[in-house]
Amino acid sequence: MSAFTIASFNVKNLIGADREYYKFQSYTPEEYAWKEDWLADQLVTMNADIIGFQEVFEEEALRRTIARADRIGAENNAEALPGPDKRYRKRAIFRHLGYGDYGNAALAFAPNIHDAEAGNRRPGVAVLSRLGFAEDPEIIQDLGAPFKIPFQTFDDEDGGHYTLRKLSRPILKVRVPVGGEVITVFNCHLKSKLGEFIRPEGADFASEADLTNYDPVGRALGAARAAMRRMAEAWVLRGAIIGELQQGRPVIVLGDLNDSENAVSSEIISGEVPFKNYTWMLRHDAKHRGDRYSAAESAKITEEIEAVRLHSAERQFERKSLRDMVYTSAFGGIYESIDQILMSRHFLPQWPNHIGEMTYFSVLNDHLTDGSHPEAPYNKLASDHGQIMATIQLRET
Repeated sequence: MSAFTIASFNVKNLIGADREYYKFQSYTPEEYAWKEDWLADQLVTMNADIIGFQEVFEEEALRRTIARADRIGAENNAEALPGPDKRYRKRAIFRHLGYGDYGNAALAFAPNIHDAEAGNRRPGVAVLSRLGFAEDPEIIQDLGAPFKIPFQTFDDEDGGHYTLRKLSRPILKVRVPVGGEVITVFNCHLKSKLGEFIRPEGADFASEADLTNYDPVGRALGAARAAMRRMAEAWVLRGAIIGELQQGRPVIVLGDLNDSENAVSSEIISGEVPFKNYTWMLRHDAKHRGDRYSAAESAKITEEIEAVRLHSAERQFERKSLRDMVYTSAFGGIYESIDQILMSRHFLPQWPNHIGEMTYFSVLNDHLTDGSHPEAPYNKLASDHGQIMATIQLRET
């Protein structure tokens, strides 16, 4: 295989009909049929080799959706691809128009360990791969022993700590064989920006949830809790990424980051951007005002940072195409990209040891409606996220 496509798809609450996922929320059989058909159409349009799914409550519902996509794709092929009697049947355009089914594809599903009874369900993630998996998939959610993130105050007194035991949603790690390479793919869905409010014992709901008695300070604290959780989850993912990169493995991270590319949580995942020149920077162990890093040290620092950075597929495409039209989410008048595909420098053509490069980036976002607009209920059945896909051409060896 000389090229492959990889995509991220938040399917928004995929679950069968008449099954309550959140309180008082479920699909009628007709609504579910519409949703499944819409999702299948998107899968056929993308026709991606590797897809990371988020917000999947039931593996069976996802399998039914994939099967429907295969049926639609087969019908399209029968209608649109020329038969052997046509002299133009081998034109390159028809290779791109043809749909490749997922009959022999591998599917890994990571259920959410917080999933509970009807009305209080919690979604998982999944990865679909036409190329199979080189190893058994790995799920990262329960961290085992509690991990404490310490804080300190400015006067060096004890600043307390944040304890992390389990992620809000699983991270799914798969190893995919592509050509002569094996690529590590992480699919994630980080904590949303929705505030975390604490319900007092014996109460029916948290006081901050009562919008008729609006508590701006309490709701701000809930947003702060959500942000801290999201950044802690990003740090866990970053640790797993570094573990792969330090073994020399190409890495692609995809999913719903619930934050824009320049947010702190996203930058934790992708890593630091090196300064252009460290020789003007005061050393960490400086003894006088002129104690700076040497040119050799500057080069070493830059290389060590670059070796573990991830790069946005979206930004690479915008630099190539000279346009900025990508968004994957719309709410309250804000259009932004919170779904990302991030890749290690193994896919940057300027790096001498690259194994391939991204040649195209696609976003399917025409269906998005601003959540504050009257037509927004349509998003209940479609997805409230755009789908993104990168085409990667492998380097000839």
